[in-house]
Amino acid sequence: MNVINCVKIKSGQCVLIVLKKDQRSGKLTKGIVKDVLTKTPTHPHGIKVRLESGKIGRVKKILE
Repeated sequence: MNVINCVKIKSGQCVLIVLKKDQRSGKLTKGIVKDVLTKTPTHPHGIKVRLESGKIGRVKKILE
């Protein structure tokens, strides 16, 4: 399992997240991180973030 650490996620980064409504299908949404919402260093389902678009989801991949 690929667990992303909270300290690796910063405001302004481009990431792929899975939205709550897309958890079953696994559809990913691309966006720029506005806020990191998860308070713990790691989370088994991914770190929860708010994108600049206002969408909230769990980070599955950090894009370069």
